[in-house]
Amino acid sequence: MKKALVKTGFDFPGQKGVYYGKVRDVYNIGDDLLVMVATDRISAFDVVLPEGIPYKGQMLNQIASTFLDATRDICPNWKLASPDPMVTVGLRCEGFPVEMIVRGYLCGSAWRAYKSGVREICGVKIPDGMRENQRFAEPIITPTTKAALGAHDEDISKEEILRRGLVSEEAYALLEQYTMVLFKRGTEIADGRGLILVDTKYEFGHRDGKIYLIDEIHTPDSSRYFYSDGYEERLKKGEPQKQLSKEFVREWLMDNGFQGKAGQQVPEMTPAIVEGISERYIELYEHITGETFVKEDTDNLLARIGKNVTDYLSK
Repeated sequence: MKKALVKTGFDFPGQKGVYYGKVRDVYNIGDDLLVMVATDRISAFDVVLPEGIPYKGQMLNQIASTFLDATRDICPNWKLASPDPMVTVGLRCEGFPVEMIVRGYLCGSAWRAYKSGVREICGVKIPDGMRENQRFAEPIITPTTKAALGAHDEDISKEEILRRGLVSEEAYALLEQYTMVLFKRGTEIADGRGLILVDTKYEFGHRDGKIYLIDEIHTPDSSRYFYSDGYEERLKKGEPQKQLSKEFVREWLMDNGFQGKAGQQVPEMTPAIVEGISERYIELYEHITGETFVKEDTDNLLARIGKNVTDYLSK
């Protein structure tokens, strides 16, 4: 079994602090830089699961890096370099306390709410008579609050964001604009690979009066993809869509009695389950990038990352 990186503890040159997120460990370097290490941790229902997934961090970082480069013409982003397969170094920005969720199809948590009778999500009205996995007439934005580690993100409307002063009206208008154009670009790229970009989330920050796209983009941790082939047939028959996303992990957890609620236990993650999740992540990588995934050596992950990042920062 390949090794998974679930914990870091680096002391990089110029390091001033570190934030341990659900999946990424973010190191503050000086006053201007961040070193973001994509670990092999995996979370679902805002809970970090007990086993790491080999190659997940490498795959996530490389997909995000690819899409940051492919969308730089749409809006500025924080990335400066990727000195290691599991690391991105970029500009330190002040993050907005909301995540911009954009949905092109009715599925996942939105479908679960809709099925229970909800017809308005984050202030956006959803028409009656829709089916699971059906495409919206136009993509919708359903923001959430940006929760601290261990807390749950919460749905919030645009009106409430502005009322509470979480984001200024001018800045929020730009976030909406960027979100829609980024989603359109992601949709076009996915379509060229035989995939449908179903929904995703974007995070933004600001620095020196300028708004930047930060964190990850279009990875299976932040996005859901369907296969284009067979989509219409499955929709008509009411069958589940063949998809590449983290939703299969959530479904496995729900089938085993776990939804992140108090008192629930995470089911046992056997080596076979872990390997299966790893293979699904790699499958998405190869489909969305059109490239064969090259597995880096996992024997000395901490030493390799430490050397590569230190060499970059020392330049």
